[in-house]
Amino acid sequence: MTNKNKIINDPVYGFITIHSELIFEIIEHPYFQRLRRIRQLGLTNLVYPGALHTRFHHAIGSMHLMYEALTNLRTKGVEISNDELEASMIAILLHDIGHGPFSHTLEFSLLNDVRHEEISLLFFKQLNKQFNGALDMAHDIFSGRYHRKFFHELVSSQLDIDRLDYLKRDSFFTGVSEGSIGSERIINMLNVKNDEIVVEEKGIYSIEHFLSARRLMYWQVYLHKTSVSAEEMLIQMIRRAKKICQKGDNIDATPALRMFLERNIGWDDFMEDPEIIQVFSLLDDSDLWGSMKFWREHPDFALSKLSKSMLDRDLFKIILSNEKPSSEFAQEKLEAIKNNFNVSKKEASYLTGSGKISNSAYMRSGQKIKILTKRQEIVDVEKATDLPNIKAMSKIVNKHFFCWYEIK
Repeated sequence: MTNKNKIINDPVYGFITIHSELIFEIIEHPYFQRLRRIRQLGLTNLVYPGALHTRFHHAIGSMHLMYEALTNLRTKGVEISNDELEASMIAILLHDIGHGPFSHTLEFSLLNDVRHEEISLLFFKQLNKQFNGALDMAHDIFSGRYHRKFFHELVSSQLDIDRLDYLKRDSFFTGVSEGSIGSERIINMLNVKNDEIVVEEKGIYSIEHFLSARRLMYWQVYLHKTSVSAEEMLIQMIRRAKKICQKGDNIDATPALRMFLERNIGWDDFMEDPEIIQVFSLLDDSDLWGSMKFWREHPDFALSKLSKSMLDRDLFKIILSNEKPSSEFAQEKLEAIKNNFNVSKKEASYLTGSGKISNSAYMRSGQKIKILTKRQEIVDVEKATDLPNIKAMSKIVNKHFFCWYEIK
């Protein structure tokens, strides 16, 4: 029976009930508690000061929406056992547990091309051992191995519980009202047909709004140029810190962070050394912020300059354009930094950054959002409506960026 004392007061949904002892024990576990110390939106609070919510907030909110979604499906005659209900809630609760410091920002710089989803699976296996196999079904749902595929679609698809929570939550904490979606309305429109999650036809306008809100949130929040600039600074800082560490020079850092600076850890390392996942479980945003306070006094020019600039919010200037900035422009900015600070070109290069960002609200090549028509036919959302917005939102928009430390 549910212990009525085990509730969480969430600013978005109100009181959220913890529905089982197992879920409560998972939430209490140090692996999960670490998510309290990882910001959901990385460095976005440098643009939107209210964006201080964490991966912990998001995971709890997603668990709540999963419960609401499965309860709604039950009322429509979809058979869902209590074990499947609990396992699905655990799967979505742990879907982001593999995130490292600053969420997505350092996924490919602190680690050597290891995605957070892969690390989440490692945490899943560790927790499953500790809970004596109680997470078997949740693991299968999370990884897509469970024989009833619609459960996995609720965890990971183009219309999953993850997106329903983060759009509403990120909109709430940033104050960007255009990103707010009617997650309750969408959940009430969900159904299951041929073991697939479908949206009843009367919910098609809610889906259009959902896709539109996602597109707007990407340009206004997730890919905001100031956020991109700050993230590039953090990436360059980690690159420089790793370079210094791997040359054998002294650098102050927490023990957990030091290991990842001294080594280029990839997936094979996680597989060969079980201790790495344990050390990774100690990493969070505070490792980086605390280290920056030491690094700002480091004799290395690039590391010191980047650390001080991050702490003071003295961010790179950035330009976004449809075309890749010319090499002449990049060289001009690099030379200005080199000459102004009297450093080598290699050192100056850490005070610049470039790349490409992409935004597509609906991926045609991905798992489709299916509409269940009144005739009980299943059609892709693009074909189910003549709304031009949905067709336009399936187009991938790419923008190039170049950022640099502007001499003042």
